[in-house]
Amino acid sequence: MSSKNGQFYLFANWKMYLDFDESNILANALAQNTKKFSKNIKMAVFPSALSLYSVGQVLNDIGVAVGAQNLYWVEKGGYTGEISAQMYKAAGCQYALVGHSERRHLFKETNDEVRKKLESALSCGLTPVLCVGETDKQRADNRAQEVVTEQLQTALSGLAWPEGRELIVAYEPVWAIGTGNNCIASDAQTMHEFIKKELEKILFKSSPVLLYGGSVRGNNVAEYLSQTDIHGVLVGGASAKLDSWLEIVERAVF
Repeated sequence: MSSKNGQFYLFANWKMYLDFDESNILANALAQNTKKFSKNIKMAVFPSALSLYSVGQVLNDIGVAVGAQNLYWVEKGGYTGEISAQMYKAAGCQYALVGHSERRHLFKETNDEVRKKLESALSCGLTPVLCVGETDKQRADNRAQEVVTEQLQTALSGLAWPEGRELIVAYEPVWAIGTGNNCIASDAQTMHEFIKKELEKILFKSSPVLLYGGSVRGNNVAEYLSQTDIHGVLVGGASAKLDSWLEIVERAVF
């Protein structure tokens, strides 16, 4: 199976599936199942902002990191409803999702805004997880690589990447997010290989961690991780249920 530095990255995006109590119940249930976690797994959970701190208190004790699902690029000010990267860092976050497909396509987040969020995450010590991917129409129009290239270039061109900070990029085709219509593993590998080559052009000598996201389940995770350039998965709905997440965890390595 493919891995990065001997590790498989299993990232769980709980989105808005779980309320405060449900999030904490699931975190505690995960803490009781650590025997099922291989040492080869690097796990991170992205809870809602409301439950992030309490979930982090539980998960950090078992070696599971927490991250922000979104952030704002201004540190402080009159921005009602927003939460800055610095605030997430102070609350215990190690990671932050940047440019998730739902932020781009439901909330009309632009490539330039994604760039600002990524820079803000880097500036305060967070490791951004840059999400890229094409829509069904863009894929049908044979523009998938063009779209992903533009997303990568706008987010990363001209950046001095901090030494020792992991470069994590998640390919999540929009048409596969939450639809059950997952991307064929070989097709995902083709796009990951393309992304790796583009990253080498943008950030010289980059050694990225590449994740796949889009209707990942226990019955397909091993197939994705067997691909040469897929080092882990970013999982949505299936990560918000104990049984389905543990199935993914168990099948990811064994």
